[in-house]
Amino acid sequence: MAGYIFTLDNINSLNELILNQVYSTNLNIPLSNKWLIHHEGTFTDYLSMTEGDNVYFFIKRKIYGVGRLININGDCKHLNFPCADIPITEDFLNLKDKMILNKSTFNLGNRFLCTFESAPHFFKNGIDMDDVLASNPEAFKMLRVLWKLSFIKIDDVENKALYDIILKTNENEIAKPKHIFISSESLHTRMKSIINQSYKVNAKNILSLASEGTKIRHEMAIEAGVVDYIKNTSDGVFGKWDYLSHQVVASPFKPVDYMDKMDVFGYRFIPSYSTISKYLTIEIKKDVADTEVINQLMKYVDWINQEYSYGDYSMIEAFIVA
Repeated sequence: MAGYIFTLDNINSLNELILNQVYSTNLNIPLSNKWLIHHEGTFTDYLSMTEGDNVYFFIKRKIYGVGRLININGDCKHLNFPCADIPITEDFLNLKDKMILNKSTFNLGNRFLCTFESAPHFFKNGIDMDDVLASNPEAFKMLRVLWKLSFIKIDDVENKALYDIILKTNENEIAKPKHIFISSESLHTRMKSIINQSYKVNAKNILSLASEGTKIRHEMAIEAGVVDYIKNTSDGVFGKWDYLSHQVVASPFKPVDYMDKMDVFGYRFIPSYSTISKYLTIEIKKDVADTEVINQLMKYVDWINQEYSYGDYSMIEAFIVA
């Protein structure tokens, strides 16, 4: 399984998040009532979430864990209120009863959220980032750029390495926990009573708001649509993949200076097994693509071959969407 690492400012926020067992990125609604590219990127990351993925929190150079995403009424990610994926400022008092997170007007910026539980516990003993990286240097790639982002998704190998160091450090707390964060089921119970199809997360409104006639203005909006398709179909052109991230950074062990962004990167398991059979890369162009995009895509293929498939190009499938 993969993992998500969410960055926070302070321990008080961590206490509240683990108590409620709900995480949400707070977004500033743009004055133009149009989503900006970074909003669409955050939304795309929510689209990729799957029940069973692990959850961690990062505060001031320390990582706290471990949790696990869980479905409530059929999914582990939801809109905070109906039509929350439309960038219009709502009246808090009129909307409060329909909101999942509804403590104050601040929560109007919480548009998308995910639900999790302790797995087995969120330990109060945070692990220093340097100690994490030193525990298994070759496993960690995405974790090294965490400081730039509100949260990241890490693949199964990196997740296993992070999970292992947290559990090994807190081994004595597993069976007889004394120093763990407390959680409550009350918000999850309330969610079960109010969540319906109007809280469903999909790319429909994001694509619609970014469209002009037959064109989509932002590549990131197209990416949201592609990831939504990948996560919710078992056949078709792409098949069933696990989307990893739209933010791929070259490994420090094999630097590739020219590559700072891959539009879509994912992988697929052999059905019913934990063995990866294929890696996926997709390059997206919102306009017409020329032949240069093929060269760009093949650089990504070479990087995946160096970092993941280790010489087996047959494990890599590459697409251009333009």
